[in-house]
Amino acid sequence: MANIKLADYVIDFYSSLGVDKMFVVYGAANGDLIDAFTRNKKTEYVAVMHEQAGGFAVEGYSKVKGNGIPGVAIATSGPGGMNFVTSIGNCYYDSVPAIFITGQIKTQFLRPDPSIRQVGFQETDICGIVKPITKYAKMISDPQSIKYELEKSLYLATTGRQGPVLLDIPIDVQQAIIDPSKLTGFEKRKSNKVISSDAKKQIEMLYEDIKKAKRPVFLIGGGVRSSEAIDELHDLGKILKIPMYPTWNALDIVTSDYEYYGGRVGTYGGAGRNFGIQNSDLLIAIGSRLSGRITGGNVKSFAREAKKYVVDIDKALLIKEFQQVPFDENIYCDAKEFIKNFKDFLKSKKFDQNETQKKWLNQCLEWKIKYDPVKKEYNDKNYVHPYFFIRKLSEKMSENSVFAADCGGNIVVCNHSFETKKGQRYFTNNGNSPMGFSFSGAIGAYFADPSRPVVCVIGDGGMNMNIQELQTIKNYNIKIKTIILNNHIYGITKAFQETNFQGRAEACGPKGYNPPNFIEISKAYGIDTLKVNNASDMNEKIDQILDFDGPLVVDVNCHEYHTYEPRIFGWKTPIEDMYPYLDRDEFKKNMYISPVEGWEKPISPGGTSKISNEP
Repeated sequence: MANIKLADYVIDFYSSLGVDKMFVVYGAANGDLIDAFTRNKKTEYVAVMHEQAGGFAVEGYSKVKGNGIPGVAIATSGPGGMNFVTSIGNCYYDSVPAIFITGQIKTQFLRPDPSIRQVGFQETDICGIVKPITKYAKMISDPQSIKYELEKSLYLATTGRQGPVLLDIPIDVQQAIIDPSKLTGFEKRKSNKVISSDAKKQIEMLYEDIKKAKRPVFLIGGGVRSSEAIDELHDLGKILKIPMYPTWNALDIVTSDYEYYGGRVGTYGGAGRNFGIQNSDLLIAIGSRLSGRITGGNVKSFAREAKKYVVDIDKALLIKEFQQVPFDENIYCDAKEFIKNFKDFLKSKKFDQNETQKKWLNQCLEWKIKYDPVKKEYNDKNYVHPYFFIRKLSEKMSENSVFAADCGGNIVVCNHSFETKKGQRYFTNNGNSPMGFSFSGAIGAYFADPSRPVVCVIGDGGMNMNIQELQTIKNYNIKIKTIILNNHIYGITKAFQETNFQGRAEACGPKGYNPPNFIEISKAYGIDTLKVNNASDMNEKIDQILDFDGPLVVDVNCHEYHTYEPRIFGWKTPIEDMYPYLDRDEFKKNMYISPVEGWEKPISPGGTSKISNEP
């Protein structure tokens, strides 16, 4: 192989993996890397308007592309790399395999010692900044190490609990001429897709506990997708016939049309109101870290009569003293290997569900239907109820479509209301949860597979965060349908203030915040628009949205809606005690176990503003 410039070697390396699009913002310190695209026919750059947006696009690209193909973003030194920080945090906390590359100033001008603040223009220790939120961060100072560093960082990003890596490459290193045949690669370690002898013993124990259980449940997290175990999980469900509850990162793993789907869980638990989880006597969690958004602050009340198993590839999550909710059995194993081995074991035992478990399954499915957050009375004529709109949207979206949802109140609405179908990709960012994610994440999703329809739902607050990417949409004719649920306030913030600050709504609207006219702004960028003002013509408008061939921005008038229900009030509340509260008799009917004493909560938190069931 002929000698080539190191920058060319870098771009060729990622294109050989199947990375057909990389997201960039140009700067002098990454100029050689960007120029290398002109000599590569297998990949292209997508020039976004802001590095944060490029990083969000990388996440969307990686989540939709799958198959171990990471997203790649390239920024310049100094502020370029620092604008990646939020995006890198996203990928770290949501376990997304992603490659972030920054240019760096020439090695000649790098500070010789950390005691010196800066020597070169836009010199920044970006590796030091992102070290806590990456699996690996390295500045490449020796051109001969490039193959090793590319292979090592890729391996770390895509194995175990996946996540982002960052490589910082100085200008003169990018420009170095190397002989690829003389480079030394990285020796991959033994795969952790192995099941240990301890895990096999724990599977036998789990089998015995399932046979004895009266009220078993699964709690499924995003780790099941990371290990490519979705089909295996569905097969396991058909054998055991146990209710499955997805976390918010798993709503397209255990979809709403899956026959054993039991509802949604957590402090904003939706269908089923958490009754299935809270009444369980055996909890089997796979690929979930059980955050406070799932358990609530009253962790002792979470699934309090259940024996608890957890399966995870992250050893730290299995250390009991680190667990908010202590698990009885901690199984260190890749989700796919665990499920495959468990399936084989069950087949050898010819497992069959008992009558008590059949009744339990039916009860959970009944709760899911009875406690649907979307109610008939939400069909208001004067404005669009966001729950009603998102439910209708989900009914009309195809099984091949991609749904990118934003953060804040917007994601509560979507996760309460959107019913997923098998084959759909539904994603947001849950661990870091920055406003403005979905708009740029949808751009990455589109480029990962342009054959799939992509719908982005975002709030008016979030839309302001990366609104400049309307120009990227225009430049590349990205056929995304961007739907703004416009309530003219920071809705989740206002609801929080009503609960905790006696209704003093500071800096969230209308005081301190007012959104712009998104229709006029979108038109200025040359993007087609549509307004949905009331429920009477909503069905027709949704059809227009989904049938439109091209980029489209939709402004949905949600008035000042900020009522996200059901939800718990306060962090001392068990997650089955959700507002709107059930009366005592109804509550008892839906609890197999004794309710926590003092479960009733006042309907006027803080003793002042009454919380209404209506917006």
